Amino acid sequence: MSDNNSRLNKYEKRRKNTKTISILFIIGSILLVFLIAILIFDREESAENNPENKTTELTIQETEPEDDEKEEDMSDSNEGETDEEGEDEKIVKEKAEPSDDNVIEAYTANWSPVDTEQEGEHTTQFEKDSTDWKEMEYAASIATEINENDMVTWWIEGAGEQQAIATVSDSNESQTYRVFLTWVDNEGWQPTKVEILKENDKKN
Repeated sequence: MSDNNSRLNKYEKRRKNTKTISILFIIGSILLVFLIAILIFDREESAENNPENKTTELTIQETEPEDDEKEEDMSDSNEGETDEEGEDEKIVKEKAEPSDDNVIEAYTANWSPVDTEQEGEHTTQFEKDSTDWKEMEYAASIATEINENDMVTWWIEGAGEQQAIATVSDSNESQTYRVFLTWVDNEGWQPTKVEILKENDKKN
């Protein structure tokens, strides 16, 4: 009987040990799953609340308006420059007294002297291949608003010291102009008056 009892006790102990191990294993597995779930949740929450991410987003939001403001400032600046250039180039014409009966209309304007290549003391040259002749033609082109390539120069003559008169027309001869020019030292020839002629009095 004692042997049977001894065997039964051993069997019971083994069964209890196996059962305890199984329970501990199950509890350990549940705890492991629970810990993994907590870690994953903490990481997601940390990523959402990460101050570095917030700083980056704020920086981007603050940078973009600054770029927009710079573009607006540059746009305003360019518009200002365009307006100033337009004012500088604007020619204001005023009626003037005709010099004779062959004039339909006469006017003056705020023309500037044309750029010149000449330096030092100036003596007007009326030869057609001279620098003076070319610069006087250019000044007449500016005053009459005729393109130099489309302008015919009929005559350029002296009109007093450092003064000249150019008679020009467009290539179609639809309109003939008499342009009064004055030499400005170190600056060039300056148109002072334009007359629109009834007839081309320099045409042979």
